Amino acid sequence: MAKRSTYQDRAIRNYYQNQDTLMLQRLGDLVADLYLAEGKKREGLWKRTAGALEKLKVPQPQIDHLVKSDNPTLLANLLKQLLEKK
Repeated sequence: MAKRSTYQDRAIRNYYQNQDTLMLQRLGDLVADLYLAEGKKREGLWKRTAGALEKLKVPQPQIDHLVKSDNPTLLANLLKQLLEKK
């Protein structure tokens, strides 16, 4: 494997330092998509949302409740709380 340059190391380090911010942004995009989606696409979006919530260290019972309720408004409220904490 080739040695990474200083620039590449810095880019990788910055990505992991800002991962929470990136996940919050992704979650915001998913909320908007969930309001518009229907059927199988909506199910796939909920799976991606669950993955993003896990990376943000949201408790699993809360994630399960959000996915089961299939209510983007609840997810939007959680996103608002998470953004206020940051």
